[in-house]
Amino acid sequence: MKAVKGKRLFGGVHIRDEKHLVCENATEVPPEPSEVYISMQQSAGKPAVPCVGKGQKVKEGQLIATADGAISSNVFASVAGEIKDITQMMSPSGTEDTVIVITSDGSGDKQYLTPLDDPSAQEITKRIEEAGIVGMGGAGFPAAVKDSPKSKVDTLILNGAECEPYLACDHRLMVEHTEEIVRGARYLKKALGVTDIIIGIEKNKPDCIAAFEKYDDVKVVSLARRYPMGSEKHIIYSCTGRKVKAGQLPADVGVIVHNVGTVYAVCQAIELGKPLYEREITISGRAVKQPKNLWVKVGTSVKELVEFCGGEAENPKKVIDGGPMTGVAMANYESYITKMTGGVLMMTAKEADCLSPTPCLNCGKCADVCPMHLMPMQTAFYSSAGDFDAAAKLGGTMYCIECGACEYVCPAKRPLIQAIRKTKAAVRAKKN
Repeated sequence: MKAVKGKRLFGGVHIRDEKHLVCENATEVPPEPSEVYISMQQSAGKPAVPCVGKGQKVKEGQLIATADGAISSNVFASVAGEIKDITQMMSPSGTEDTVIVITSDGSGDKQYLTPLDDPSAQEITKRIEEAGIVGMGGAGFPAAVKDSPKSKVDTLILNGAECEPYLACDHRLMVEHTEEIVRGARYLKKALGVTDIIIGIEKNKPDCIAAFEKYDDVKVVSLARRYPMGSEKHIIYSCTGRKVKAGQLPADVGVIVHNVGTVYAVCQAIELGKPLYEREITISGRAVKQPKNLWVKVGTSVKELVEFCGGEAENPKKVIDGGPMTGVAMANYESYITKMTGGVLMMTAKEADCLSPTPCLNCGKCADVCPMHLMPMQTAFYSSAGDFDAAAKLGGTMYCIECGACEYVCPAKRPLIQAIRKTKAAVRAKKN
């Protein structure tokens, strides 16, 4: 089905996407790690609960931790071997996580779920839950919960925008595994009872657009290259013209959105019985010698992956878990891949642009580019004074999607996202 042009996005920014560093590089598979460190925080919800013990033998794909409630996800061994330890470690975001350490025995023995042949809608949703599939675009929300909407939906949108600079893992997945993504979308269509499948792809990925145009049951929407086009509410508007109002969910306007990586994982879980324990990521930035797209196991050391990419081209000023706009700066390499890791960026001093903030100029540029029509400067002003209620009310902070467009255009280099996250945390703590 020939691609159609998507609707124009309000606000947002044009960013040098830097995808040329890696987007043409075919996916590579690094050597299996000798040890993996698998965090129990593998979703946007509660950490999983370990169901194995120290010294226990496990197989690749075996359940090692169970979801703690609906907003959580099952966790699986990414290598075959022995449970070396269950301990506490610091995550890239600075929180302390429970981690299961597995020493690989090199056997590659696998334990998958039973493949499903012509599954019912209920069986598809159940399998998504069993396989521990979460949103692969970075949010990590359990997919099975999203696929059980309370409102009637008619449209499934596959998010192939990948608007975050540097990252190209979704790009490579769409080019190299087009057929599996389409089959996964068809399973989700059956599970949700929708009539339409749409895939939204930014126009800077013409090879991806061409790949999906071959399918008559998938409508391809060519999206403008504008950040944050991949935001859920904005891709819905660009693809369908439907507006998700403040406080609404996509299902309230008849739409469910899934990242293409999530849809690929759904196909594997149903047809192979394979749980989610490995994924595609991008290693990029000018401080790494050989930027690459890699298929990696959850729990793999970031340091090992950087070494596989040739090591450092120069001493990085900043190492980021995720993209430069929404990712989290790491303190060091002592971090490990999770289900939500879309990339690791090795940024030089010039790329990181680590300038000290100066006083606000009251220029209003942050409000001009905000795709949610918010007032980031108000959040920053009142949060710095400790008045978080005023910050949330006047800045509209709780509706912020934390895309970082405001901070990107700020000429004073104010830490706006830090102020927004601080305000959100204070408001939520007060409610609890």
